[in-house]
Amino acid sequence: MGDEENREVPLLRSEEEERCPGCVVEKLKQSNSSIPFKYFFFVFLLALAAALPISSLFPFLYFMIRDFGIAKKDEDIGYYVGAVGCAFMFGRFLTSIFWGMIADRYGRKPVLIFGTISVVIFNTLFGLSTNFWMAISTRFLLGSLCGILGPMRAYASEICRKEYQALGMSISSTAWGIGLVIGPALGGFLAQPAEKFPKLFSKESVFGRFPYFLPCLVISTFALGVTILCYWLPETLHFHNKNDEEKERSNIGSSCDPNKENYNLEKCPQKQSLHKNWPLMSSIMVYCVFQLHNMAYLEIFPLWAVSPKKYGGLSYSSEQVGEVLAISGLAMLVFQLFLYTSIERSFGPVHLARIGAVITIVVLSSFPFIAKLSGLTLTLLVDLAAMLKNVTSVCISTGLFLLQNRAVGQSQRGVANGVSMAVMSLFNAIGPAGGGVIFSWAQNHQNRSFFPGDHLVFFILNVVEFIAFTMTFKPFLVLAS
Repeated sequence: MGDEENREVPLLRSEEEERCPGCVVEKLKQSNSSIPFKYFFFVFLLALAAALPISSLFPFLYFMIRDFGIAKKDEDIGYYVGAVGCAFMFGRFLTSIFWGMIADRYGRKPVLIFGTISVVIFNTLFGLSTNFWMAISTRFLLGSLCGILGPMRAYASEICRKEYQALGMSISSTAWGIGLVIGPALGGFLAQPAEKFPKLFSKESVFGRFPYFLPCLVISTFALGVTILCYWLPETLHFHNKNDEEKERSNIGSSCDPNKENYNLEKCPQKQSLHKNWPLMSSIMVYCVFQLHNMAYLEIFPLWAVSPKKYGGLSYSSEQVGEVLAISGLAMLVFQLFLYTSIERSFGPVHLARIGAVITIVVLSSFPFIAKLSGLTLTLLVDLAAMLKNVTSVCISTGLFLLQNRAVGQSQRGVANGVSMAVMSLFNAIGPAGGGVIFSWAQNHQNRSFFPGDHLVFFILNVVEFIAFTMTFKPFLVLAS
């Protein structure tokens, strides 16, 4: 009888593992020690599909709000631009932890697919907006229902062996950064196509009647393709019955005893509350303040570039703004792929973030003076300044993101990413709203003798950057031992 029971237990366990997608992925990782390039490619596409809609509207949002006719004067457009800009982040702030909980209960794959579908629907509807309230509501719904980023980061660490987890995280961060730059470039090049490409798009066509629909349609089509590819995405979450979970806990228990030879911290349930984990919480707060600055900059730079020279701007078209963002995005991509890893090893993530903050302050201080130039000199200096700003942003965000993941064990990494996403989204919602308000207020005070509007805008951005810089020192920022 006892022999029959011993033979039956492994059989039942084998059948349960065959039905569990997480166990299947674990077996694949054990049998294949190579880098899972195919799945990393999926992660790259998912991050890109989630990032493109976030900032693609910035180059043309000024003109969209102007066309809605809701602002009484041009100087007030920035207020409404800020409201639309922050709607996405506010929606994501409200639902990030919820989507993390859904991903932990029902799987990563359903949340990722649902998120890409929400991009297809609501990003398309945003491009078809006919008034301010339709624009702000579709952006809010997009942010609320696209819960990709947190589960995607968890997925990137689960789909590969431990030695490749850093590479998976880096790929998702790189794709996210690329999307935040390619998005505005697409928005700048493809908005108002009937005016830019009259031979291809007539004013009577759908793209003539909805001048900001084309960039949204291109991004939504890409998201639809990613949704289809996600069908072949393997699930990494384990689905076991209660008996199997109890057996797993008993097996894990031995590996969590520091006195045992098979002690493994990554497999141990972490008892420490996340809010008491100061290395994690401090790195999240520093990251969020830097992101507040970066999102405000992403809002202000296109507004400043397209505003008239008399208000301290560059009088650029949306196409010219797209060119600047595309060039700076290419520079960021080259830096991330070929230079960042070696530089990070030399300086470390914290020192690199501090250097990036100092360079950012110098670059932003030069913008009001660059605006007084013209011709080729203006073009070259604006492109150079934008490239430096994007490169320093990569140094700061990637380094601090690494600190967050090093501050927790594997068992808490998904929850930690959800908390980070929620807090970051709140700061990112404040960034565009605050940037729009500051820019509009500054344009109404451009003629002041002391700190005219354009100088004041970049001075306030630098104050935020300096605060984040000081937070990278002890006793605020504590590194995990």
